[in-house]
Amino acid sequence: MPHGPLDDILILLAAAVVAVAIFRRLALPPILGYLLVGLLVGPHALGLVADTEGTRFIAEFGVVFLLFMLGLEFSLPQLVSMRGAVLGVGGFQVLVTTLLVAGGAWVLGLDPAAALVVGGILALSSTAIVTKQLTEQMEINSRHGRMSVGILLFQDLAVVPFLVLIPILGGNAEDMATALGWAGLKAVVVFAAMLAIGHWLLRPLFQEVARARSPELFTMAVLLVALTAAWATHSAGLSLALGAFLAGMMLSETEYRHQVETDIRPFRDLLLGLFFITVGMLLNPTNVLELGHWMALLALSLLVGKSLVILGIGALARVPGGVALRTGLTVAQGGEFGFALLALALQQEPALLGETTGQVVLGGIFLSMALSPLVIRYNGSLAKWLFSASYGDNRARMTEAVAATGRELEDHVVICGYGRVGQNIARLLEQEGFSYMALDLDPLKVREAHSGGEEVHYGDATRREILDAAGLERARLVVISYNDAASALRILEHVRQADPDKPVLVRTTDDSRLEDLLTAGATEVIPETLEASLVIGTHLLFLLGVPAQRVAELEQRIRGDRYSLLRGFFRGQEPTEPGSSAAQERLHSVPLQAGARAVGRTLGELDLEGLGVHVTAVRRGGIRGPQPGPETTLRDSDVLVLYGTPETLERAESRLLGGR
Repeated sequence: MPHGPLDDILILLAAAVVAVAIFRRLALPPILGYLLVGLLVGPHALGLVADTEGTRFIAEFGVVFLLFMLGLEFSLPQLVSMRGAVLGVGGFQVLVTTLLVAGGAWVLGLDPAAALVVGGILALSSTAIVTKQLTEQMEINSRHGRMSVGILLFQDLAVVPFLVLIPILGGNAEDMATALGWAGLKAVVVFAAMLAIGHWLLRPLFQEVARARSPELFTMAVLLVALTAAWATHSAGLSLALGAFLAGMMLSETEYRHQVETDIRPFRDLLLGLFFITVGMLLNPTNVLELGHWMALLALSLLVGKSLVILGIGALARVPGGVALRTGLTVAQGGEFGFALLALALQQEPALLGETTGQVVLGGIFLSMALSPLVIRYNGSLAKWLFSASYGDNRARMTEAVAATGRELEDHVVICGYGRVGQNIARLLEQEGFSYMALDLDPLKVREAHSGGEEVHYGDATRREILDAAGLERARLVVISYNDAASALRILEHVRQADPDKPVLVRTTDDSRLEDLLTAGATEVIPETLEASLVIGTHLLFLLGVPAQRVAELEQRIRGDRYSLLRGFFRGQEPTEPGSSAAQERLHSVPLQAGARAVGRTLGELDLEGLGVHVTAVRRGGIRGPQPGPETTLRDSDVLVLYGTPETLERAESRLLGGR
């Protein structure tokens, strides 16, 4: 019985559900599950699904929404703030890797156009795998983590010119220079037109849509904008994905950015999954047996070659060797955008890449991505073994920077972790006149808070020398304010070795490690969920008429029993990790440099309150003035501490520094 399009889609979805469930249970990237499904059910293996124009057309929209989300997440301020890692290391990595791979492919017999495309495909890495693994390892804000993110950001942007270039290289144009020039001109015209449309039409359009307070209308408007932009670039002879990227960029400039991202994600995930399945269908198991050694060699070459390229670039940029090596190993794999460009290259008529070349590149990227989680997880040991001296020098500099302030403190509080809880604790201490020293491993957070006049330093509190540098022996007590039981246990061990009687308060999300922490020497462990339950419950009893003294005695007894009454519950399908809100309000410091729009103006003239942003403090000449009035005139080198949501803070920073 012949299969229709609906039968094919049902088979693909059923296989994808099973594969992704298994891969998530094994803590492996779902992308690999999609590729494996395509390999198994495709025409070259079980033959359950045919590789038809219909399935490829549906899957192509996965790339459209992938590029749409990339445009939506594009942030010019982020690009500027990370310009060293993005434009410097990232730019050189893409350029050098592309040229090296293209040169090697040309020597092996590919024509120059095909060799250049292969170089561009293999220069890209997997944003999904890298960010997921770094986040799980709590290394996203480490030095190699931030450099890796910067490189990935440039790689994502580098996809755009290849979307323009590949159709031209795959054409039959006799004058390639003229064809490239014409395509570039069309891309510039489309880009300018879409930015103009986005500036003048999109914001009013979405304001009207938002007033209707209809979620389905909002979603339909988002889909209309994304697909219309893709249609426009396709009609101009460019790719669908390029238009989607530009549409995402336009919407990223509006205040509806985060809502758009939330609404479009289900469509993106579904269609992107179908795309990766169709990529897996391209891989022929027979070719895997025949060309497996070439695929393995390509995967190994990617892992080694990219690492060496970034190691060399890091040496030129004076990046410590260990950091450069860890960065290189982190981004050494192929990536999902590489699959997107490969699929585009294979769709050209005539084919830009031969079948054998396409199979080798496809298999090599697949293997490198499969090995990537292990490489990222254990690259620290290799880097520390090869570059022990540089790691030692960096630790010494970190320790001395903390000690420069710590040796002047006495009878203070050491706060380990400067997240939301740590910052609130610091403000309470400051309010009552107590001194403190905070330690955190997020360099951006430390830099912003320090420039805002707060006593926080970059340092790993799990290391004894850092705690000693922070004045542990002279400290009155220690607070561990972040939720990582393994780190808290190491800190407790160091504190108890230094002083068995020093009070230590530990914050946790729940009670899963409460007994371990108490046994390790914690004076008090405060589980957020249990404490919130207790506070709500005692207020409830009071409102129900229970005498206040009895409520207070119950509250005291529950805390004295280490929350034993509240610690058992039915988990059900409750997620193990708490969710996060992208729209949560936060603090953000903005330094004013010479030439900034805000210099010479008053806070009243800038009207940041109208944007939904509150100025909590202005730091001038080392003095921090809280709650400045609207008559405050801003000067060069002032640092403003702002409070608002990510969207309002972005608009406020743009107004302060010279944007619209």
